[in-house]
Amino acid sequence: MAQQARRGFMPTDTRDFGEKALPILRKAAEEIYYLLNRGYPVTSTTRFVGDRYQLSERQRLALARTISPQSSIASRKSREVTDISGQTLYIDGFNVLIGLEIAFSSSMLFRCMDETVRDLGGLHGTYRLIPQTDLGIRAMLDTLGKLGVGKAVIYLDKPVSNSGRLRQRINDISQELGTGFETQVLIEEQVDSILKTKPLIASADAIILDECAKWFNLARHIVQTQIGDYDYVDILPH
Repeated sequence: MAQQARRGFMPTDTRDFGEKALPILRKAAEEIYYLLNRGYPVTSTTRFVGDRYQLSERQRLALARTISPQSSIASRKSREVTDISGQTLYIDGFNVLIGLEIAFSSSMLFRCMDETVRDLGGLHGTYRLIPQTDLGIRAMLDTLGKLGVGKAVIYLDKPVSNSGRLRQRINDISQELGTGFETQVLIEEQVDSILKTKPLIASADAIILDECAKWFNLARHIVQTQIGDYDYVDILPH
């Protein structure tokens, strides 16, 4: 593994999400939220408002991932569960673990309108294990044990590099910890499509959350219980 790494960080983030940028981003968020609630699509809305305020691509991506129309928020919250004891939880592995790697790297996590936490650490087919990977895996497995899950099925995307190495690492740490629940790690081509069909999932991916049956806010729960008072980036409209 790399000796030094900071998942999800770019040098321009200090400028794009610093104190001077936040009031502009919150104003843009207000306008995007207004338009989304009137049926405008997120991609064109974010582009339109982003052009108006001359926002960077990272700023636009943050707004697109953070802001949701009220109808989507209400639908997601109506299907969120808080008690997963004894149940099988189907986990969006890269989605959860990359968020945790970012949290343990003290990089940017965004507080979102649906009360999930999201990041800007996109995969684009490439992934490598870093020192914070083990921290994220241990925090996830420890939390699942404390929550009393019956079984954890962790899905990893086959097209993403090093998915096999990550599966082996999860299995190794699971055996080392002796979690007390069954852990299965599967590598699949279409993880999003699979998760949408499962009875109880863990992901912060809005597309999955809009179609799944039930979901648990795993990444945020882990950050709250394993890290504590995290300094989230807050660009939500006030």
